[in-house]
Amino acid sequence: MSLEKINTRTLILILMIVAATAMRFVSYEYKWMSNFSPVGAIAMFGGVYFTDKWKAYVVVLLSLYASDVVINHFYTNSWIFFTGDTFWNCVCFCMMVFIGSRIKNLNIVSSLIILLAPVTIHWLIMDMPWINDAGGLYPKTLAGYGAALIAAIPFEKNMLLGDAVFGLILFGGFELAKKKYGALRNRTELAL
Repeated sequence: MSLEKINTRTLILILMIVAATAMRFVSYEYKWMSNFSPVGAIAMFGGVYFTDKWKAYVVVLLSLYASDVVINHFYTNSWIFFTGDTFWNCVCFCMMVFIGSRIKNLNIVSSLIILLAPVTIHWLIMDMPWINDAGGLYPKTLAGYGAALIAAIPFEKNMLLGDAVFGLILFGGFELAKKKYGALRNRTELAL
């Protein structure tokens, strides 16, 4: 394959997502960082920057799924390829990628959406006792759902902080790189 056929922008986006995904393994070693990870930032980043939106879904879902398998192996010492919430995690990340794909310009409003949408989606969906049984800790009622939402606040706070830090690194880094390297700009940006 010749170098002209390699899409530099896509390659850099993939490498950035893989590097950010690797940061998920840090929270395994340092439990106080539980859920301080780049997952929401990765999903939004992929949705915003991949020109071919199908690539955003594929790259984001594959990187997060593969890292889930490895993290589950760390905890259980066995290879678990599907858990009870694998499907719903994928649904959440697809929603995040979709929202990111709707963002056309980075500004204050879109930055708030990029920051708040992932944690909100994850919190409202993954803490449903009908989806995440949490070992039977919460009854499958609206009261149980409310209790699960309240109990998840510290966990989701870490997700919000992780998304803020990694979002700044991913979005800021790519925007700076685009200014320096024209090959990272998409066709419409090159036309300006």
